[in-house]
Amino acid sequence: MGPYPEIEPYDHGMLDVGDGNRVHWEVCGNPRGKPAVMLHGGPGSGANPRFPRYFDPAAYRIVLLDQRGCGRSTPHASAYDTDMSVNTTDHVMADLELLRRHLGIERWLVWGVSWGSVLGLRYAQTHSEVVSELVLTAVGTGADAEVALLTRGLGNLFPEAFAKFRAGVPEDERDGNLAAAYNRLLESPDPEVRERAARAWTDWETAMVPAPPRSVPRYEDPVFRMGFARTVTHYWGNDHFLGEGNEGAHGVVLRDAHLLKNIPGTLVQGSLDPGNLLGTVWRLHHAWPGSELIVVDEVGHNAGAPGMVDELVAATDRYAARR
Repeated sequence: MGPYPEIEPYDHGMLDVGDGNRVHWEVCGNPRGKPAVMLHGGPGSGANPRFPRYFDPAAYRIVLLDQRGCGRSTPHASAYDTDMSVNTTDHVMADLELLRRHLGIERWLVWGVSWGSVLGLRYAQTHSEVVSELVLTAVGTGADAEVALLTRGLGNLFPEAFAKFRAGVPEDERDGNLAAAYNRLLESPDPEVRERAARAWTDWETAMVPAPPRSVPRYEDPVFRMGFARTVTHYWGNDHFLGEGNEGAHGVVLRDAHLLKNIPGTLVQGSLDPGNLLGTVWRLHHAWPGSELIVVDEVGHNAGAPGMVDELVAATDRYAARR
């Protein structure tokens, strides 16, 4: 099946969402098509121009945005004076609502990858009346156990890289919350401290995928690297700002999965995604009436792998006729 052809946006802009933030958005596809919004990962990765290829451009009105502090949104998280206290899950969900109303959309399909799946799930749980369907991939729920797995639990699989990652924070913080420890370094007034921390964080991110350290091109861009590392650690070090102490090991999103009961959803997950070690996507699927889970063999945390693309396109094609 494969992805649809590349298309150019027919509209774009910068939306003033308050707190000194302006969020970049663009729309492509059919202006009279079924509305869909695409939520990128990270947090802090920015929208990917390939994202619209998961949708039939004749059937969908496709909305992309760069969440606060990343991509073409301003101010960028890479700038030391950017106020991160106004970059939280609640702020970003409020931005989605402002954008939806700005574009005159009543309801939209929500598509999310990785962190975007966490955001999409929580948005649907708290704004169920405006979400028509969910299509989620590289699925997470923002639970503390997921952060613990990615920042410490996988250390046994990548011992050399993990030793370097752990050594990048002060000795008295190496057995604590490593995301929070790195975030403190990334908020340091010393630019050299911030640079070392951003590089160490992205080296660990890269070590967890089947490629040598520093082989991911986007991490070689110092602006992207700093903004991404600062944003990820800001969220991961603060329970993804999901509140209520994130409600134990399985988190708020899994706790509230029943709130999705009237929203159809498709979960497309690689069989080798590290998050599967926690069983999160299976728990979510079984706690969410009306969801379907599709597991793609021999694929990790990668929505762009051929089998993943095929299933994601098939999902949006199925939902295209549902108005």
